[in-house]
Amino acid sequence: MGVQLLWRSLSSGRGILNISRILVPTSECPCSLQATWRGEKIKRAHSFSWNMRNRSLNITTASGSKDQSSISSRNYLELADEELMKQCEMSTFRTSGPGGQHRNKRDSAVRLKHLPTGITAQASEDRSQHKNRASALSRLRTRLARKVRNTVELDAYSPPPELLQILPAKSTLKDSGPQIGPNNPKFNAGMQALLDLLYAVEGSVSDAASMLGLSTGALSRLILSDDSLRMEVNELRASKGMKPLK
Repeated sequence: MGVQLLWRSLSSGRGILNISRILVPTSECPCSLQATWRGEKIKRAHSFSWNMRNRSLNITTASGSKDQSSISSRNYLELADEELMKQCEMSTFRTSGPGGQHRNKRDSAVRLKHLPTGITAQASEDRSQHKNRASALSRLRTRLARKVRNTVELDAYSPPPELLQILPAKSTLKDSGPQIGPNNPKFNAGMQALLDLLYAVEGSVSDAASMLGLSTGALSRLILSDDSLRMEVNELRASKGMKPLK
């Protein structure tokens, strides 16, 4: 018989995997598990593997079919607002507001903590807690794009679609479609993919530009068009002893 191990939970971008039983394979008993993924029971599996590099779980069920549950950090940005909120701890607090009868006397300011990453964001400028919650969630998405990295393979690199859509039309890799600007909600996903590339090339704008079919100047202008993107790139460049973009 196999050796039964204690259950464990793996927190991810899509939910929590609760492994309730793992049997170490022996000559008499193949590896098996019983688990739930995002609250749904996974059928008894004969084998599974956890890919640390790609952060993905591969499960082979008794029937031989495979269920791959990718939990790439980029998926945080793909989640709908309510799904992302389920991964957050929300707290409210009171901040000083206008004086007199209009002073904010309720805890309407909102702070969100994204539990899988520990990244926080807050908003307090509105008297409405609901509006502050929406603002904090929007800022959290931007901070996730800035601070959560995905591995980039530079050999035969091909920009993902979310990156292509924020590139200017002059990019030789961009087929068609308008350029998405910083005010578009989809910009965060493109910003994250661009930062993934810039981190992979250690902050070299010229190297990243050549891989995106752009001139160094064109990519620099794109970076400088958004304050969050500019700050993150300049922090990266400072850590490498490079001059900031201005």
